[in-house]
Amino acid sequence: MNSPNDVVTSSRGAVYFSDPTYGRLEYYGNPRPLQLDFRGVWRVGADARTPVLLADDFGQPNGLCFSLDERHLFVNDTERKHIRRFDVTADGGLADGRVWAETTGAGKGAPDGMKIDSAGNIYCCGPGGIHVFAPDAACLGVIRTPEAAANFCFGDDDLGSLYITASTSLYRVRVATPGTAQWQC
Repeated sequence: MNSPNDVVTSSRGAVYFSDPTYGRLEYYGNPRPLQLDFRGVWRVGADARTPVLLADDFGQPNGLCFSLDERHLFVNDTERKHIRRFDVTADGGLADGRVWAETTGAGKGAPDGMKIDSAGNIYCCGPGGIHVFAPDAACLGVIRTPEAAANFCFGDDDLGSLYITASTSLYRVRVATPGTAQWQC
């Protein structure tokens, strides 16, 4: 692997993760040679020692999340500043990957962390803060942050707060639509 990064788990227990090179770059990690000549998205199934490569054509794959019905996997590409949507096949593979939305605008930041709320809206770090996209990929707006946002999660008992990690700070903002739990208790 290059530098496994973000991870999501399907309701059936399959683990999907992105593998950019950030942990091998001086600014972000420990400089050392790459193990792979591509940056991909992987799935861990029944045999955790043998992950399955699902897509290998990214600049720098990063955040990922499932649609509410888990029929689609969204993966952002930090380098190319867009979000791709894949169909999830019956065997857990990915098909028909295509650019779904772009994170554009003023301010520091690029696609990084990504989550979905209870209405199916996708939240993704990007220039100026957290970009919010409707299920049809229309940009609903940007939750502006004073620093580049790196990742975030929905929290509090009602999942109505967004906790945002930024360059030097942690922010909390209440949202109108609650998020979704990213774990099973």
